[in-house]
Amino acid sequence: MIRFRRLFKSFVYAFRGLFRIFHEEQNLKIQTFAAAIVIILGLVVKIRPIEWCILILAMSSVILMETINSAAERISDVLRPRINSYVKEIKDITAAAVMVSSLVAAIIGLIIFYPYLFK
Repeated sequence: MIRFRRLFKSFVYAFRGLFRIFHEEQNLKIQTFAAAIVIILGLVVKIRPIEWCILILAMSSVILMETINSAAERISDVLRPRINSYVKEIKDITAAAVMVSSLVAAIIGLIIFYPYLFK
């Protein structure tokens, strides 16, 4: 049986984490702003439903990777001092994952919007 009180608490914790990283991470604010621009542009040019699905997946992957990056940074800081070389590598690798997902999302956006903007 579903425990609704427990389920509600898990959503509260999840939103708390999301609000915390949004408040603390500048890159997440920039990525959210870019996603808002993409959504507005998609509404203006009236992209197709399949294109919406692809864009939503691309945008959410960037935000997801930024969330994972933030969590990995915090875990790394707790487990080892900041001067440890492994901590630097972990942070660099998770930052690279964010960068790759951002580049892929930008390429997807260009592919989808190009026909609408440059007919």
